[in-house]
Amino acid sequence: MSSDIDWSDTIKKEAEGINGEDFGEVQEVSNGFVLVQRGIINKDRFLIPQELAESYDGDIVRFRISEDEVLSKYREGADLEAAQTNSEQTDRTQETAQNVEEAISLTEERLDVSKDVQEDQVQITKEPVTETKTIEIPVTHEEVSIERRPPSGGEGQVSSEGPVTSTQEISIPVKKEEVEVTKTPYVKEEVIVNKKPVTETREVTEEVTSERVSTEESS
Repeated sequence: MSSDIDWSDTIKKEAEGINGEDFGEVQEVSNGFVLVQRGIINKDRFLIPQELAESYDGDIVRFRISEDEVLSKYREGADLEAAQTNSEQTDRTQETAQNVEEAISLTEERLDVSKDVQEDQVQITKEPVTETKTIEIPVTHEEVSIERRPPSGGEGQVSSEGPVTSTQEISIPVKKEEVEVTKTPYVKEEVIVNKKPVTETREVTEEVTSERVSTEESS
């Protein structure tokens, strides 16, 4: 840009066109114009508007015009107003030739899915189950038996008692074991309840809206 150029440093520096054409050396800068001279014997002198300067790298001043333009429009001796008009026309032509861009934002809805941890309950039930069990247990009881044998004092011994004259019952105690059943609770086994995470994939379907552009020429 011409506003960024230190024009006092450009004197006796080379000048070039947009395609690298040699315009000669910068001789003077004044009143918004750059005086450039090319050649030694047959000298060409050009009066180029400063705003047409594109860059300066310390050795070369580059202008955004071609050699045909500098020869036809900016040769020294032409009317300054005409040169200014030509410069403005050149700027307008270049601005018209540039592509005009306008940004149009297109929006689209995006699905944002989050996960919420919820607590549920799993019921574990203990219930009584009745079954019949049979256990064999040996029990003992006394039984009475009658054995006949000779008297211990020998046969013919005189008894102090006479024979019974009526029926007489004699009670002899006998013992027997009875079975008593009691029930005592005990820990038969343990049931271990484990919790572990199980991952499954679920599909979430939702409509989203996006924008698109189309062109329509009015008649």
